[in-house]
Amino acid sequence: MEKYGLLRARVTEIDDIDFIVPEAATHEALRRIHTEEYVTRVTEGSISLAEVRRIGFPWSPQLVERSRRSVGGTVAAAHAALEDGVAVNLAGGTHHAFADRGEGFCVFNDVAVAIRDVQAAGERRRCAVLDLDVHQGNGTAAIFEGDESVFTLSVHGASNFPFNKACSDLDIGLPDGSGDDPFLDAVRSGVDRALGQGVDMAFFVAGADAFEGDRLGRLSVTKAGMQERDNIVFEACARTGTPVAVVMSGGYAHDIRDTVDIHAATVRAAAQRTRTVTEAP
Repeated sequence: MEKYGLLRARVTEIDDIDFIVPEAATHEALRRIHTEEYVTRVTEGSISLAEVRRIGFPWSPQLVERSRRSVGGTVAAAHAALEDGVAVNLAGGTHHAFADRGEGFCVFNDVAVAIRDVQAAGERRRCAVLDLDVHQGNGTAAIFEGDESVFTLSVHGASNFPFNKACSDLDIGLPDGSGDDPFLDAVRSGVDRALGQGVDMAFFVAGADAFEGDRLGRLSVTKAGMQERDNIVFEACARTGTPVAVVMSGGYAHDIRDTVDIHAATVRAAAQRTRTVTEAP
């Protein structure tokens, strides 16, 4: 998507950031979340036309490589956050991918894979997903349903995609046109509850699509409101001593520059607390 190149160019204007090109996620890492059959079919290009339509992208070797690199970026950001307190992946946030299928422009679930990676390394036992994209993180919620080692929060548009919601540990669905105050109240209460569960690490799904100028969002949040959302997350993580890995997720503004502005502001807010940014080549 065009926004990623524009975002990369914008982020280079921020001082004192270390850019890291991560390795692609391994088959082993993907299989901690996704079924062997699904990973193999995606890798070999044997997914069905129905699956292609559900994902929304045509299959190609480049799609597989990009998807694996995006997951690798979140894995790398997670481990960097354990060292620096905060780290950012300039892509990621593919929260509609389930264990056995993809949907909604999401092939593999990068945050879920990264959580299992840090858990497998023994570095963090209990994680929280702070999903503040306008669309519910249904894949992530389904993957971790009943898993006491992961607390899933989703603040989203109640009437927006996906229309059949999964069950997060805490779902806060907002009506269309909510605006800044209800959105920020939901973010504040949700983040406080999630981080109050005794978690060791957080993953911030920082979608730009709650913005009032987004084609798909409909929540009518201003740019100032989006920046305040970021401040709430980073201040809460700092207050509780919780390392946080940030992923970009959705953003579909009528003017792509607005989406880039919001994502760049998130990176800038994170950069006040870290130097590490990962990116897919």
